Amino acid sequence: MEAKAKARFVRVTPQKARRVVDLIRGKQAAEAVAVLKFAPQAAAEPVLKTVQSAVANAVEGAKRNSERLDETNLYISEVFVDEGPTLKRFRPRAQGRAGRILKRTSHITVVVAERETTSTKGRAR
Repeated sequence: MEAKAKARFVRVTPQKARRVVDLIRGKQAAEAVAVLKFAPQAAAEPVLKTVQSAVANAVEGAKRNSERLDETNLYISEVFVDEGPTLKRFRPRAQGRAGRILKRTSHITVVVAERETTSTKGRAR
């Protein structure tokens, strides 16, 4: 079971969002939520919402397909940040010049999957 969530056009630079995303890559979903709640970075909030959305999508997908899903087995299988469109703004500078300001945006993608439980059946002793 795998579920995906995307947050597009988030007004945070991809470089700053990647710092936050690297904190949770490969972690259990519940642990990732706990880490993001207390992360001081501003990018932690949109990443947190995306992780929560991916978990909710997994739960809904399991309900829809009448499958059994244990939320404690969910982990962040994939998470990445792509660059979105850049808003270009100008600021007046000295002697009639204009300084360019780039307001960058990000696309945050989170994929959660159910961790395979190791069973003792069929194992040679």
